[in-house]
Amino acid sequence: MTAAVEAGMRVLRAATGHNEMLSCYADFHGKTYGAVSLAQIRSQVYGRVRAPGSHMVPRPDAYRPLWTNDDGILDTDQYLAFYDEYLEKATVGDVAGFVLEPIQGWAGSVVPPDDFFPKLRKFCDQRRILLMADEVLTAWGRTGKWLCMEHWDVVPDVVAIGKGFGNGFPVTCVAVREPYAESFEKISASSSYGGNPMACAAALASTEVIQQENLLEHAASLGQIAQKRMEQMKAEHPIIGDVRAKGCLMGIELVKDRRTKEPLAEAGEKVYRKAFRRGLAWIPAGHILRMSPPIVMDDETLLRGLDIIDEALGETEKDLGYG
Repeated sequence: MTAAVEAGMRVLRAATGHNEMLSCYADFHGKTYGAVSLAQIRSQVYGRVRAPGSHMVPRPDAYRPLWTNDDGILDTDQYLAFYDEYLEKATVGDVAGFVLEPIQGWAGSVVPPDDFFPKLRKFCDQRRILLMADEVLTAWGRTGKWLCMEHWDVVPDVVAIGKGFGNGFPVTCVAVREPYAESFEKISASSSYGGNPMACAAALASTEVIQQENLLEHAASLGQIAQKRMEQMKAEHPIIGDVRAKGCLMGIELVKDRRTKEPLAEAGEKVYRKAFRRGLAWIPAGHILRMSPPIVMDDETLLRGLDIIDEALGETEKDLGYG
């Protein structure tokens, strides 16, 4: 999947004639050198050396805002002002693109405020920086839309697509806006397995099933059901600081204290293990319970899974002396 991100980065450079990249802390874009250089949390794991010209900035998190207005609500404009200041002081005007996940995955299903991407689109246009969305995780129905960026009516210049695109079969796609399509010729985009007939068939079949079975609408409905159930859990469990869902990309953030929002790291692993013993398995992500159930899951199975997490949370709170 990282090959799609790398190809997208080459398109950004070919289309602009520039070389440097902007990305955001805690995003995840892959495990090859260029992709790892975009991701702080993973660059520390896969190698501390990042590619020259790789710049990272913070992105809005409504639960943990860096900048707020007088009412204590996240202020997107202050983030953009920081980007401007950073560009002026830290780069030499050689930025080709701004690469972001629409929703942060490994960071804990962090959904941006609704005004972020529309404002970022204008920000990039005004500075002649191309906007690239890494939709490897979020595209093809995961959040209830073909592309997650559709939630905010924003069209990126470059999009990387994978995972759900082939329903598990290894196939990726790089989509480019028409004004920059010729850049594909400049980068000689190809791979040893490019154009694989089976991969193409898998992507086509996956797309047809999503259309025929109305899975976009179903994924959106599952997200609404999960949000409501997780809100109930939050009201009952003091260690839950925040819950969020956009289609079938969900997260429950565990904290020591809701006032300080200090992460409760030990709780995440405990909840995971207790839920696993009850028959539920997913990938733990520190103090955030990150969930991405299949978009074909029925309502009853989703609710049963959340019930198991609810039970595991209650047991964990007793272990840790809460409640």
